Amino acid sequence: MMTWRSHPSFDGHEDVVFVVDEAIGFAGIIAVHSTALGPAGGGCRIWRYARDEEALTDALRLSRGMTYKNAMADLPMGGGKGVIYKMGADRAACMEKFGETVEALGGRYVTAEDVGATVADMRAIARRTGFVAGIPKEVGQAGGDPSPWTSLGAFLSIEALLGGSVQGRTIAVQGVGAVGFGLCVLLKEAGGKLIVADVNAANLARAMALGAEQAPVDRIHACAADVFSPNALGAGLNARTIPELSAPIVCGAANNQLETEDDGARLQAQGITYAPDYVVNAGGIINVSAEYLGESEAAVDARVRAIPARVLHVIATAKAQGILPHQAADAIVRNRIAAATSSKGRS
Repeated sequence: MMTWRSHPSFDGHEDVVFVVDEAIGFAGIIAVHSTALGPAGGGCRIWRYARDEEALTDALRLSRGMTYKNAMADLPMGGGKGVIYKMGADRAACMEKFGETVEALGGRYVTAEDVGATVADMRAIARRTGFVAGIPKEVGQAGGDPSPWTSLGAFLSIEALLGGSVQGRTIAVQGVGAVGFGLCVLLKEAGGKLIVADVNAANLARAMALGAEQAPVDRIHACAADVFSPNALGAGLNARTIPELSAPIVCGAANNQLETEDDGARLQAQGITYAPDYVVNAGGIINVSAEYLGESEAAVDARVRAIPARVLHVIATAKAQGILPHQAADAIVRNRIAAATSSKGRS
């Protein structure tokens, strides 16, 4: 039988906790990848998977991604992720059960919203633990829904990669949920042209009302555009889709966009500039971290506006060293984590 330590996506994870409560129809996982830089910060994803094993794969991959995202953003947090893959009829009871599990970890993991989760869900979790963010904020303080900050970071990154302006440029946005729609609004306000796709009809209609052009979900990546922006689920850049890409730049907020390590090389071989996902999409966790630490909204804004400079630095470093952008980003992160681990060892 496969255990999480023998799983292909295991990457030295510190802990993985499985929680099942058949009485309320709940099943979830919390994966703690690293606490070298601080408590493992990462949202709670609520999703239905074809197989339960896929939930574990997602938890392991996403939690590792959070370690890298938080380190790259220079936050005092490690990486973790919650995944709820069975939700009973009493949603509040299920979220409270998740909160009890978070509390049992004693501060090693701090949760917040992710795909499928809401501010109301965070309120329910908060009835059982204080290790939660994404709750409505006081004026001037960081907090609330983190997705607008993720959208802003993605927008600023696209703007930077296009030389400072999206005016008259076409961006193909894959996935127009909370983050993707927020990105579309910012792009439209700045004069960008939109092509959109989403499996959710309501999400799609909302984006179309901005004047966007619709594309089929399975062909959005192939549309002629200046930028292809993945903002749905992961693994969308792969051996099948990359040869069909028309845009010279890929920059979006989806996690784990590369299906395999080889896909970064495929993008480069095709002359496509790839902005590593966890550098681009750090806005949400920047807000979560600031809320947890009691910082101001102004501090969040300043950190999010530093994201495009990091994106450009990573791409420039990759070119200078003759490596791929995601490899350059990974190397920067590993050095930061190693330095923190070494410092702890000396103290």
